[in-house]
Amino acid sequence: MADIRAFRDAVSGWANGGPGGPASELAVRLGVRTAVLLEGPSDLAAVEALAARRGRDLAAEGVCVVSMGGAMSIGRYAELLGPPGLGLRLAGLCDERERSFYDRGLQRARAPHRDFFVCVADLEDELVRALGTARVEEIVQAEGDLRAWQTFLHQPAQHGRPRQRQLRRFLGTKKGRKIRYGRLLVEALDPEQVPAPLDDLLTSL
Repeated sequence: MADIRAFRDAVSGWANGGPGGPASELAVRLGVRTAVLLEGPSDLAAVEALAARRGRDLAAEGVCVVSMGGAMSIGRYAELLGPPGLGLRLAGLCDERERSFYDRGLQRARAPHRDFFVCVADLEDELVRALGTARVEEIVQAEGDLRAWQTFLHQPAQHGRPRQRQLRRFLGTKKGRKIRYGRLLVEALDPEQVPAPLDDLLTSL
């Protein structure tokens, strides 16, 4: 039986030059009505973790969370999944520095901007600020990454940098780490600590 992952894979193949038929057929079969467009897999992990914490089954609600592989892909994905393509409602997160790419891409696809929410730097930065650096370091230690973190801090480039920026950079230094911590940091949040962009996105769906 097809599931939302099959639709996600079909969309990725379509965006990379493959046929659109499989994505279109799966959208109908699975009842997909909304596509949440995110820059990368760590954002996807965070969104899905928060949905799970709130007892929501996004796939059952007709919502598919999609990792685009970079902000520059917003125009392509909005064209395929929005009004010119499958006609799905679009939502998502974007970083402040990449907001202009989203504005242009959504405008070209004639897709509304209202359900896209802006992170100051990126979602990892939002999560680190929400939890506080001390709590994030506790999570790093609990995950067995303390030695890697201490080694990272001794790098000359990190000397004198604010702890928040050091942590944000550390999360991106090893393949898969951002994805893992995207989930872990969300799971560590108290309900009132959820960053506004992430909270607003889930509320909008």
